[in-house]
Order: sequence, then structure tokens, then C-alpha cells
Amino acid sequence: MAKFELKFLDCFGHFNTIQCNYLNKCDEEFDEHWIGITLTTNNGKHSVSLDKSSAIKFAKTLRTEINKITESEGQNG
Repeated sequence: MAKFELKFLDCFGHFNTIQCNYLNKCDEEFDEHWIGITLTTNNGKHSVSLDKSSAIKFAKTLRTEINKITESEGQNG
């Protein structure tokens, strides 16, 4: 398996990054796998863990916001 790390840089050049990882473990209470999202800033690291259904909802919400930008660009063009 390839060893690499994918980080996304913020658009303002402040060296803030966001990274997403599959957490290969199950929670004993909920018996679910998790996706970890880590935001790294000059103030440290901030993390959130999402279960599968929450991650899917987040991805759909992110796609909706991207579509709003795309529509706005089309109206301004």
C-alpha cells in the first residue's frame, strides 16, 4: 500500500490545513467505524470524528455549498 499524506491548504495562504482519515477502529459503545477530520492552524490541531452517516451528510452538505458557488459564478459570468 502506498504511504502518503493528503492535506488541503486554506485559500488565504495562512498554512492552515485540513486532513481526513479513516479511523480503523470500532467504538465499543456504538460499534461503528469513524472518519477523523483534523484542522491544523497556528493555534494547534482541532479534530472531529464522524460516524458513517454523519460523514455522508457532511459530504452532501459540502457538495451543496460547492454547487451554490458554481451557480453564483455562472450568474456573474
